[in-house]
Amino acid sequence: MTEKWIQLNTLREERSEGAGKAAVAAVVAEGSLSERFAELPVVLQLLHGRGIHNQAQADEFFHPSLQKLHDPFLMPGMDRAVRRLNEAMGAKEKILVYGDYDVDGTTAVALVYKYLSQFYSGIDFYIPGRYDDGYGISKTVIDHAADAGIKLIIILDCGIKANEEIAYAKTKGIDFIICDHHVAGDELPDAVAILNPKLEGSTYPCPHLSGCGVGYKLMQAFAISNGLPVARLESLLDLVAVSIAADIVPMVGENRILTYHGLRRLNSNPNMGLRGIMKICGLGQGKEITISDVIFKIGPRINASGRMQSGREAVELLVARDAAEAYHKAKDIDQYNKDRKELDKQITDEANAILEQRNEESSPKKSIVIYNKDWHKGIIGIVASRLTELYYKPAVVLTLINGLASGSSRSVQGFDIYKAVESCADILENFGGHPYAVGLSMKQERIPEFTRRFEEYVAANITSEQMKPAVEIDAEIPFSAITPALMAALRKFNPFGPGNLKPVFMTSGVTDAGTSKIVGKHLEHIKLDMIHRDSPSVTVNGIAFNAAGMFDRIHDGKPFTVVYTIEENKHHAADSPIQLLVKNIKFDD
Repeated sequence: MTEKWIQLNTLREERSEGAGKAAVAAVVAEGSLSERFAELPVVLQLLHGRGIHNQAQADEFFHPSLQKLHDPFLMPGMDRAVRRLNEAMGAKEKILVYGDYDVDGTTAVALVYKYLSQFYSGIDFYIPGRYDDGYGISKTVIDHAADAGIKLIIILDCGIKANEEIAYAKTKGIDFIICDHHVAGDELPDAVAILNPKLEGSTYPCPHLSGCGVGYKLMQAFAISNGLPVARLESLLDLVAVSIAADIVPMVGENRILTYHGLRRLNSNPNMGLRGIMKICGLGQGKEITISDVIFKIGPRINASGRMQSGREAVELLVARDAAEAYHKAKDIDQYNKDRKELDKQITDEANAILEQRNEESSPKKSIVIYNKDWHKGIIGIVASRLTELYYKPAVVLTLINGLASGSSRSVQGFDIYKAVESCADILENFGGHPYAVGLSMKQERIPEFTRRFEEYVAANITSEQMKPAVEIDAEIPFSAITPALMAALRKFNPFGPGNLKPVFMTSGVTDAGTSKIVGKHLEHIKLDMIHRDSPSVTVNGIAFNAAGMFDRIHDGKPFTVVYTIEENKHHAADSPIQLLVKNIKFDD
């Protein structure tokens, strides 16, 4: 598979050295930042690329303030939602907090339940079983809620398409407040209030909140309406940060503020349940927890609960008040994650074997649709992501659940897979999601027709550029520019995510220092020791994953251009405090 790394990755050198100098000149012309970063012109260039041109903008970017959060009542429906919630509590009605079984849904449920239960005892929570209940709300769950005397359900990270179910709930005397961020259908459910910043006509300033973020705004509005100190909500911001990172929503505006302060909470006084996960992962202990730690360590463990067992266990962990109980539950969830990894590899290998038999790499088809009735439903979304990364085509992975072919789809950068799936809506039983990820289900006999129509839509709408991975380069620098001062400045660009991606640099005229080597369990990676022509006495370390096929040319001393992000090396035995995470290598010849 190492050859794919060479073939698929290409450089998009849109920001040449000349363009970079022009960008810096434009910023310097603004005047206000030039003195502050006179010794670090590349930082000016990075700020300019983010639309930051003066001192006030830079201060707001580097020091996000909770005072800049938007008024929650700007969100359409918020008045009605808060009024109904206050009425329910005043009348001592039973309230159920309900959410999806993924990270966003479970953190949202934990946040709302944990906050409201400080003031009200007539509240419980429910996470549907991936296999018993399926996605979203079901009539069976509504029946159980009605039997339990529930009068109000706050549904988080789902519900925007539950028209039939919510209409049924009304006949049972149950009202709904929907807190969602998925794309709505043509008709909205008949809920008491729908909070969704993506609704058509919404003017809420941050349209890309996570589901947990929408729940946070509801709690913020509830606090304001009851004269409660909003500052008490700050203890829940670590949950919001985890949801934003795991759901990969844009790290701009309000999301960036919430994540910035949520990470500070994670590093100072985290939620008891998150503390249990951190202990299992070896996080903290004097080392700063970053967005990468959330994405690759904390998030997958919370997700594994809903994928492999029950999302309810994740919520129970996140609302735990006892350290010993939290650690015990974190150990269980860690085991689910280990099981998930094994299944992930097994199913991905099986899917790849099928696609290799189809000769997918040389296929003229623009999309992938693959089905196996025996695959584990909790893993197929991950497998769809793997296939998209490997073949760089929109991918749909299906398995058999309760008599229907159900599954997940993932997209490539810039292509709206929601619209592609929506084009087949008349042959689907259900679907919903985002431009880059959609869940769907259909009758088994419809798979061939769906495959044909999905491919027709993708082929007619995807561009050749969207099917070629590209690395956007922020700046070209020599290795000598990677100084402690630059590292300190780059730290202030955190938290990273879509809309504020980690800066990508390029250095040309690089050669092997003579000590690079192949590493990894299957000898698939290269641990690079590199020198640059401008500073041959300085050796810079790097790691190039799945690039072993390039090692011979590197070891032979061929000069190359390297594209990378700069990472802090957290290993105690590291040779250097920094390590370059190599995204691409292009030989100069």
